[in-house]
Amino acid sequence: MYIHRTMEAKLKNLASHFPVVMVCGARQVGKTTLLNQIREKNKEIQYVTLDYPMLRTLAREDPELFLQQYRTPLIIDEFQYAPELLPYIKIRTDQAKQNGLYYLTGSQLFPMMKNVSESLAGRTGILTMYSLSRAEIEGRTSVPFLPDNTNTTKFTHTLANAMPNTTESITAIFEKIFRGGMPRMIADKELLPEDYFGAYLQTYLERDIRDLITIKDEGKFLKFLSCTAARTSQEVNLADLAKDVEIDRKTADGWMSVLRSSGLIYLLPPYSGNTIKRIVKRPKLYFMDTGLACYLSLWNNPRTLELSAMAGAMFENYVITEIIKSYANQGIDTRSRLCYYRDNNGKEIDLLILENGKLYPIGIKKNADPGRHALKNFHILDSLPEETGDGAIICMAPMIIPLDARHKLIPVSCI
Repeated sequence: MYIHRTMEAKLKNLASHFPVVMVCGARQVGKTTLLNQIREKNKEIQYVTLDYPMLRTLAREDPELFLQQYRTPLIIDEFQYAPELLPYIKIRTDQAKQNGLYYLTGSQLFPMMKNVSESLAGRTGILTMYSLSRAEIEGRTSVPFLPDNTNTTKFTHTLANAMPNTTESITAIFEKIFRGGMPRMIADKELLPEDYFGAYLQTYLERDIRDLITIKDEGKFLKFLSCTAARTSQEVNLADLAKDVEIDRKTADGWMSVLRSSGLIYLLPPYSGNTIKRIVKRPKLYFMDTGLACYLSLWNNPRTLELSAMAGAMFENYVITEIIKSYANQGIDTRSRLCYYRDNNGKEIDLLILENGKLYPIGIKKNADPGRHALKNFHILDSLPEETGDGAIICMAPMIIPLDARHKLIPVSCI
């Protein structure tokens, strides 16, 4: 069963404007499936994967001969195994002067981007893919989330005319959080998370980690993963993390970079502006698949998680990553658009979205009726240089409810 990916339209668009399109993302999020779907609609596209050791060796040792074996357009899967191909792809694209010649996929985000930016600058359209979003799973149209655009227009209604499909129990939400959005977990309802993610981690260690760093003690790395997952939705404190895992801070920093490079985590930066001097500088950490985060932090059922002290953090992780996906699936780089605010006085805004020179404040609450008290820190934006847009509290409200002229409650089922 193919679940339609929002990114498909953007991928086709980039292929019409660039000779090379690269799709990056963590292992098993659906990169190959997406490109094979494109291939189904265009029989001229050939496919090769560097998973095969002999093909990988040929691509590394004789890139020119490797490329001679295939006509374009060509999908090269697991491209990170042979960056030696890049200069030869550059020569071919410059000679051909056509778009849509090569489609590259890989599961090592930042190393791939670095190699491509050095060799194929200006010739490559880049997309970052994550596990399935809620909108994709439910077959809904998705646009980048903003409180006033709002991807929730069809849900706007009065209290007297509430649409039933906007009401979803907190238990149902945590069941979704617990399973996550990996395509196989969604397609196979009988597959247990402990079975899937146990095998996933083993593959991740064997095929991604060993290509990026040398790990002498896999046990400590797995402990590092678990300790990181237990800190989801928190500011990154490498010294504290290193102490718990019994490694040095430099090692913790390197391992954190690996998790980010392989697409497992997202580091949300703090807001910074010239007028703000007392700002916390550490990013906040989120796992891009909540199912993996639940598995690593040792939750064995959604109900126990829902009633735990970690429920609020997992709920926040879910909301933040759904918003990230709404941008990434449209090919929009979130690094310059999304941040959080927290100062040394403890005043915090969970998410700020910067769009067209405006800052849109977003609060996240697990309860159904957080009230106007949830807006208490939004006034901080008055001291920032950017203009302030409409804000929202994403929560378990049964419908969109105005809090005042510029702020509203938005049900989590709308994102």
